[in-house]
Amino acid sequence: MLQSIIPAIGWLKDYKLPDLKSDLTAGTIVAIMLIPQGMAYAMLAGLPPVMGLYASTFPLILYALFGSSRHLAVGPVAMISLLVFTGVSLHAEPGSNQYIQLVLLLSLMVGVFQFLMGLLGAGFFINFVSHAVISGFSSAAAIIIGLSQLGHLLGIKLSVHHSVFQLLWEAIERIGGFHPITLGIGLAGIFLQVLLKKWAPRLPAPLLLVAGSIMLTYLLRLDQSGVKILGDIPQGLPGFIFPAMNLDSISLLLPAAMTILFVGFMESISIAKLIAVKERYKINSNHELRGLGLANMAAALFSAYPVTGGFSRTAVNHQAGAKTGLASMISAGLIILILLFLTPLFYYLPNAVLASIVVVAVSGLIDFKGVRHFFKIRPVDGWTWMLTFITALILGGEKGILAGVAFSLLLFIWRSSHPHAAELGYIEKEKVFRNVKRFPEARAFPEVLILRVDASLYFANTGFLEDLLHKNLVEKPEVKRVILDFSGVNDMDAIAIDALEEMMDAYREKKVLFLFAEMKGPVRDLIMKAGWEEKYGKQFRYPSIEHALREIELG
Repeated sequence: MLQSIIPAIGWLKDYKLPDLKSDLTAGTIVAIMLIPQGMAYAMLAGLPPVMGLYASTFPLILYALFGSSRHLAVGPVAMISLLVFTGVSLHAEPGSNQYIQLVLLLSLMVGVFQFLMGLLGAGFFINFVSHAVISGFSSAAAIIIGLSQLGHLLGIKLSVHHSVFQLLWEAIERIGGFHPITLGIGLAGIFLQVLLKKWAPRLPAPLLLVAGSIMLTYLLRLDQSGVKILGDIPQGLPGFIFPAMNLDSISLLLPAAMTILFVGFMESISIAKLIAVKERYKINSNHELRGLGLANMAAALFSAYPVTGGFSRTAVNHQAGAKTGLASMISAGLIILILLFLTPLFYYLPNAVLASIVVVAVSGLIDFKGVRHFFKIRPVDGWTWMLTFITALILGGEKGILAGVAFSLLLFIWRSSHPHAAELGYIEKEKVFRNVKRFPEARAFPEVLILRVDASLYFANTGFLEDLLHKNLVEKPEVKRVILDFSGVNDMDAIAIDALEEMMDAYREKKVLFLFAEMKGPVRDLIMKAGWEEKYGKQFRYPSIEHALREIELG
């Protein structure tokens, strides 16, 4: 019972001492990644860099205890950082005290919503969002994230924009005032990371870049030449603080909170499931929601911003040999030690270096190969990707993902209201019934229309079935019997049952009789409750199309 509440009990009670070395190695490597990434992503979110380190402490420990994944590396990620920036900068100046207070409230809202959804078993909602929406949003977000770092890379001040085109236009207008040394540092940082990633992928390129740039800046006193540096970073652990709450702030942040909840959960559970399949254990989506919810509540209470599981760090955590959630706890412990004793070392870190780390990290999220794949297999998924991508670029990330989700839901509703149905004929050689459009050799039967319905029937698609039957019967006036193959119908609602009765009664007057074949038990139970036994006798009891045809021939 307790293990169902705290999944970590499962791996803790079976923990093997040889796994400690693997967890220690993986936890250390992930901590090394988190140091530069955490600060860079906090800066991307419009927050002091130290808040990225705060987000890499207690939230990681809470998730390790309450989440179901043993490998998921939770912490600040680029996409959530961008969503925080786009959602909160509408209401306060980035970096200001008001802005920070709103971000802490946002963390609390996201955490509470996630936790409650986990308690209510709402993890299934992830199934209602297509991969095309996430891919399109991720690609647009990566471009927005990269371009949002132009100010730091160029050494110029750029305003807050939620449209790529506005951001680019302002950058072009101000490019004449760029700082050559800052630009050189930024470009060198990007180049070195790409080079090391290709030729020495095992080396911690971001950390090496951070260490090297700090030394270079200190020795050459580049800060006195106009290079912007981090400066003083608060030393020590964040104090406990409860975010200020009021209804106005909650209503303002609600769209951002729901978007972060949704996107963060999608990113987290997708990589968690991928690793779990490889390691042969199960992921419980409701445990994931509760674990992430508690992690984000901890973030709110300890001066951090929303966190989720990251693709790159989780992959590194797994590849480094992590066996359990202890690896994440070790990462958090090392970040806590850095906060307690080592923050002065980052004084001379150039902002351009952190910007270059963000740019390289998000470049892999741009998925133009994916959209070509969508268009090749199913064009409507490609158009879903395009709508999400373009809307996010022009109007901002939140509106982009909302447009994509709305469009994909509309497509889902349209498809469910226009189910696939096929007229069947008999192939003598194979002794099977097949779609006459796909198998021209399939033989039709005189005075009999055989129609297979490949979807559950409910109020929204009964009109489609009525129109299809009417069209076929108008084109084939000689038909006296209609056999409906219900092998693909798993459920019906009361409206669909009533509509079928009306059709059957109406066509009976025209001497057309309906027979139902291969009706499943749950559907048969429903129509029995509707009194079909008394109304239609054995018309719905045929176990196969052959049985229905035999009845017609005998009749």
